[in-house]
Amino acid sequence: MKHFKEILIAFSLAFILFSCSGENKKRGIDFSKFKSEVTLTAEQNKKFDEITTKYQKQAEQNYEAAKAQGGEVDRVALGIKNEALREEQAKEMTTVLDAAQMVKFNQFVDEHARKRPRYNNALLEKIKTEAQLTDEEFAVVNAANDAFEKAFNDAHDVYHGNNDLAKQYWDKFDAQRKEAIKKALSPEHYAAFENVVKDVKFTTRK
Repeated sequence: MKHFKEILIAFSLAFILFSCSGENKKRGIDFSKFKSEVTLTAEQNKKFDEITTKYQKQAEQNYEAAKAQGGEVDRVALGIKNEALREEQAKEMTTVLDAAQMVKFNQFVDEHARKRPRYNNALLEKIKTEAQLTDEEFAVVNAANDAFEKAFNDAHDVYHGNNDLAKQYWDKFDAQRKEAIKKALSPEHYAAFENVVKDVKFTTRK
């Protein structure tokens, strides 16, 4: 499709890579903070630690495997894997935590996890429905969304550790994402699309 090629070209930028400065943040979520906010029985605490340790190790293994491939780490693929791990972890955690604790757990993970920088599946479905997009228009939205995620991740080594710079890249690529979508949608559909994504902005992990 013509639009796909245009989108890829729009997101193709040359980066001057340099080493990250400062101390790296510890990868993964510090679940000790969550445990300080809830009251767990001794048995719950034991099983909670077992589950979180298990999935933290899996996440580390995914990262090491990605580095071992040679060249740049495919952060998009890594993000997909880690997203799946969080879903599995939450499912297993339901056997340990009660309903109220699970609500808090899911909120905590959502606030502290490194999420993929893109319109998620729920938002994409809302865009398609509320903007009444045709299949072709929705395909362009998906392509632009994928290109945005790749471009932002490819620039990671440049902005890592600098939230202000990361926001500049995010805003730049977001503008390109919207421009690519605007070219493919009717004015009415684009206005509806803008309304759905109006609150989407750059955020950092807590």
